[in-house]
Amino acid sequence: MIGYYVHHHGQGHVTRALGLAAELGTQVTGLSSLPRPDDWVGDWVRLDPDDDGTPVVDPTARGRLHWVPRRHGGLTSRMARIASWVDAARPDLVVCDVSVEVTLLCRLLGVPVVGVVQPGLRDDPAHRLGHGVSDLLVAFVPEGARSAVQGLDQRDAARLHCLGAVQSRSGGAPHVPVEPRTALVLGGRGGGGLSAGAITRAETLTPGWRWSALGGRSERWVADPTEWIARADVVVSHAGLGALADVAVARRPAVVIPAERPHGEQRCTAEVLRDGPWPVVVVDDPERAPWDEVVAAAAALDGQDWRQWHDGRASARFAALVRGLGGAE
Repeated sequence: MIGYYVHHHGQGHVTRALGLAAELGTQVTGLSSLPRPDDWVGDWVRLDPDDDGTPVVDPTARGRLHWVPRRHGGLTSRMARIASWVDAARPDLVVCDVSVEVTLLCRLLGVPVVGVVQPGLRDDPAHRLGHGVSDLLVAFVPEGARSAVQGLDQRDAARLHCLGAVQSRSGGAPHVPVEPRTALVLGGRGGGGLSAGAITRAETLTPGWRWSALGGRSERWVADPTEWIARADVVVSHAGLGALADVAVARRPAVVIPAERPHGEQRCTAEVLRDGPWPVVVVDDPERAPWDEVVAAAAALDGQDWRQWHDGRASARFAALVRGLGGAE
């Protein structure tokens, strides 16, 4: 029996949980304040939210933790629910993706923990505590992008397994023809992408190119963007791991615009992309970028160079690590 704590911000946490559950089946129980995904196969324990907008007091315990507001009913309820589930289910381990506080709770209850580590500078006391008590540490970037995760102490950095990207939807990229001189702007649930004004400017600077946008600041959302991505000549994306995985599996060259996120998460990812062998042009100032030069440079890249970022086996590697820890004494 394996528990998987799924953080409620961003799609990537759900994506990784679904990938592991696809490999391991019904023995994985989800723990989250998110609703149960339609294609989840095991049990799902719904937790109360702990960030409902009500005023909070000392949410970081004087900088030692990330989110433990005093006397918050939602926090108390969710922690009690997790502890109750652990007591009843006696799991072999819990994957924590991501929460220092849930990591500590499970480890204090005697349960081995697999800690998911996000890109960015993770050197604050809370992160270091959570990493230090985790039995395994994993990151969903390829080994060649290990430097996207920064700030781990030397011992924890040596224990970090870089597994590669997990696509947000199963089935791989659709086999559709690429439409030449098309640019798709891909935003995320947390924002990102280009403003309407920036897209208009980009269109003006790139005569002969056709631009479209999904998510983010646009008003167009689709349940599954994979076909849109696969058809685009160039994808303009934020630097979130889920979006990058979708672009990578489609093997499309990209323009990446890092969004501001806590701990410099997307900026650290973008620096790895800028310096590595990936088919990416990084743009830091999209409002002033020379888009004619940018899309021409991106279109000239070979999208097959994404194959090391996403080789389709990250979830299987994840499952092998989890099985190994779950079977350990």
